[in-house]
Amino acid sequence: MMTFPVLETDRLHLVEVNKEHAQGLFDNFSNPAVVQYYGMDPMTELVQAEKLVERFKNSFLTGHSMRWAIIRKEDNRFVGTIGLNNLSKGMKRAEIGFEMHPDFWRTGITSEALKAVLHYSFTEMGLHRMGAVTFMDNVASIKLLEKHGFEQEGILRSYLFQGGQSFDARVFSVLKS
Repeated sequence: MMTFPVLETDRLHLVEVNKEHAQGLFDNFSNPAVVQYYGMDPMTELVQAEKLVERFKNSFLTGHSMRWAIIRKEDNRFVGTIGLNNLSKGMKRAEIGFEMHPDFWRTGITSEALKAVLHYSFTEMGLHRMGAVTFMDNVASIKLLEKHGFEQEGILRSYLFQGGQSFDARVFSVLKS
């Protein structure tokens, strides 16, 4: 069994999401502002976050994804998650996804975590391509991705479903080179 990689930056510890993070996950995923562009409706019960922890763990164990809890070093506070979805080691690709509590928006934390995960993915895992899918009007995520070298490849029609309706999505990628 593979050991989950722990990553570190100047301000952050990136660790495997576990049951001690369930309350932090719930705080994030029950917040309508956080899930507005996430492709899910807000959580209403802590048990939903506990089940999400288990899904993250099982997806890692089967090699389909990896999800890090973003922990601030200065106070050990859970601020959000970042991870690899649709991981295909054989095809050397994955898609990145992240969410952060609004208290930490525009602080550079997501950028710092993204840089660490991209570095790990390209150097340690040997991935060649990192994709990302965003809602059309998720300006903050789009700007963050572009800052880190992602380029828009196109539009996926009716790709995301949330709140009872379909939404088009933008697809981005960055290559190791």
